[in-house]
Amino acid sequence: MITLHNVSKSYNKNKILRGVNLRIEPGEFVSIVGQSGAGKTTMVKILIGEERVGTGQVTIGDWDITRISKKEIPYLRRQIGVIFQDFKLLPKKTLEENVSFALEVSGGKSAKIKKIVPSVMKIVGLEDKRKRYPSEVSGGEQQRTAIARALVHQPKILLADEPTGNLDAINANEIIDLLLRINKFGTTVILVTHNKDIVNRLNRRVVTMEQGQIISDQAHGKYLL
Repeated sequence: MITLHNVSKSYNKNKILRGVNLRIEPGEFVSIVGQSGAGKTTMVKILIGEERVGTGQVTIGDWDITRISKKEIPYLRRQIGVIFQDFKLLPKKTLEENVSFALEVSGGKSAKIKKIVPSVMKIVGLEDKRKRYPSEVSGGEQQRTAIARALVHQPKILLADEPTGNLDAINANEIIDLLLRINKFGTTVILVTHNKDIVNRLNRRVVTMEQGQIISDQAHGKYLL
């Protein structure tokens, strides 16, 4: 469960978030939408420990991350898998090596890596392309690799920040279908997006932000803006 209670955040006296209250239950699939400057990115940064709140409280499960320390952030990010618009893959490593690297840097043992990596590559449908380099596959396949990398720690939450922003409609829909499949495994999925067509097709919960506030929270919603 994720809870934001009366969360506000300012940069140079400009209020980016204004008293945000939000509760996301385990296993939900939630789209967070809004125009540029609505506060979506700041909320993402707070959830992954990149930014701290100005006022208010943020909890993830039993963990209060409101004043999270730097040494605790790596542990937080193992609970929250994150996918970005730019895939952030290492160009000189194969797709499989990119996924493995996420476990290596956190001290994962070789036996664990050999067990988990093939499993997540299969989940994202890339088991037959695991030896290829990022430059040798499509943008959709690069994003699938990024999703596999986000899954290696078996996170309870998957946070996708504009994951289809660099993809065409076909690849974008394939990525969303993959996120839905991951959600069926019980993983909470938070999708931050501008894509009206995707949000309307999903017919899932939609939280709409405007000027740092939540202006709408629909259980089975549409893109309102």
